[in-house]
Amino acid sequence: MPESNAARNDKSPPAGGGGPLDRIFDLTGRRTTVPRELRGGVTTFFAMAYIILLNPIILGGAKDVTGATLSIPQLTTMTALSAAVATVIMGLAGNAPLALAAGLGINAVVAFQAAPVMTWPQAMGLVVIEGAVIVVLALTGIRERIMNSIPLALKHAIAVGIGAFIALVGFHDAGFVTSSDVSPPLALGTGGHLATWPVLVFALTLLLMIVLYVRRVPGAILVSIVAGTVAAVAIQENASVKEGGWGVVTPDMPDKLFATPDFGLFGEIDLFGGFAEAGVITALVVLFTLVLSGFFDAMGTILGISDEAGLVGPKGEVPRLGRILSVDGLSAAFGGVTSSSANTVFVESAAGVGEGARTGLANLATGALFAVTLFLTPLAATVPAQAAAPALVVVGALMMTQVAKVAWDDLEIAIPAFLTIVLMPFTYSITIGIGGGMVSFALIKLARGRWRDVSVWLWPVVLLFLVFFAIDPIEQWLDVR
Repeated sequence: MPESNAARNDKSPPAGGGGPLDRIFDLTGRRTTVPRELRGGVTTFFAMAYIILLNPIILGGAKDVTGATLSIPQLTTMTALSAAVATVIMGLAGNAPLALAAGLGINAVVAFQAAPVMTWPQAMGLVVIEGAVIVVLALTGIRERIMNSIPLALKHAIAVGIGAFIALVGFHDAGFVTSSDVSPPLALGTGGHLATWPVLVFALTLLLMIVLYVRRVPGAILVSIVAGTVAAVAIQENASVKEGGWGVVTPDMPDKLFATPDFGLFGEIDLFGGFAEAGVITALVVLFTLVLSGFFDAMGTILGISDEAGLVGPKGEVPRLGRILSVDGLSAAFGGVTSSSANTVFVESAAGVGEGARTGLANLATGALFAVTLFLTPLAATVPAQAAAPALVVVGALMMTQVAKVAWDDLEIAIPAFLTIVLMPFTYSITIGIGGGMVSFALIKLARGRWRDVSVWLWPVVLLFLVFFAIDPIEQWLDVR
């Protein structure tokens, strides 16, 4: 089994001893240790803990067809609960360091495409149906066959694209790179300068993380996140930072450590009411968007992170893939049951892999912290993006090294690989990157009369992506806008 970049940089001795954790998670076989796994799980949690605050903001800021809104405290509780349960189940069933939580992008579909045409329970009912569809595709083996039919070079390209994508996410969330409606669309900091305290925290944390990582200091990523958080809290207490300058999370010392969780949204679903409320065609369009986004976002993330963790075999196969895909679908449905939107595998899991995580044991640590967060929401709200985002940049750099595995002298694979890589950060979407790569790969093969080189399982995927890219004119044609 190939060894990942993170594994090569971590020289601590492999596990042994044949204890129960070793037997359950195959620590020895994957050349890892309990401390390394726990360290990776904690790092993953800190890298993705922002979702506990961001998901409620996205869902809570939208209104359904009746004008109703969802409670922010209830959404916060459900987001943490859903992530904890889904992540632990993935660790036990899939034995992979793949943490799950409410998917960004998918929650936007629920908030801004589903809710305006149906009630919140009906929208969450569609999320449950989406998860059920993905489970059926996994149990029948269709999803696994599709993933295994992707050429190995494109799988490496997906990993590289995700590396570029998460690096951009890190830079943007930290305010190091900002977006604008005028030219240029992306720029450095504020007006082309790094002019704020939050960006300084990000830059110093990133430099510290790079130094510690290249010196192979155990826990380099986690130590840097903690140091960055301490610096951010000190600056917030003693310097002048404008309101909103830190982004979603402001590093204020909380007035209290504990808060009582509110489970009021659990089970508030109406499975099929959305089809009657919004109309069958409109509801099907929403469901199609949910399934396609959930299917391919998770697929790309699973392949990319598994590759970086050294879990992908010589032919591109991922161990326990069937279980991983089934858990992903079940977790999406569970997100609907909790009204927190569909859960999906988080690309921030790469931060834990960069810290050494190789097995599902890391997920137990991540899931446990999400569970604790049910009662410690004020404390979880202390870690700003500027302290956690550097992990995404460093791990993105590590994932980028897989670009060497693509045969760039073969245009039949080089062009699809290039589109896969660049479209992910350029469109801020893993799904679109995969779609661009798949469609161009099939088109090139077809143009050269080598359409038989494309697996029979990929042709339906290509057609679905063509529908996905043309969804706006299709909606206009069907008069469902």
